[in-house]
Amino acid sequence: MNGAINKTLSRTIITSGTTLLAAGSLFLFGGEVMRAFSEALLVGIFIGTYSSIYVVANLLFTFKVSKDDFLVATKEEVDDMP
Repeated sequence: MNGAINKTLSRTIITSGTTLLAAGSLFLFGGEVMRAFSEALLVGIFIGTYSSIYVVANLLFTFKVSKDDFLVATKEEVDDMP
């Protein structure tokens, strides 16, 4: 689990950072009309980043999901099933 989080952490931070720049620019320079919309976007970015890094890993541990649950069955395994 730790390895999977480390692999996705850089992508998550880069994606969130660039989206944060766009939403922050809207918040600062978009005027009064765009302020509420960009504020909602900023909150969503923070919650989404936190969720993808911390919450999902804990949910996988809670539901006892293992690596074997994500493996695709081979053709022989499917043919052997009753």
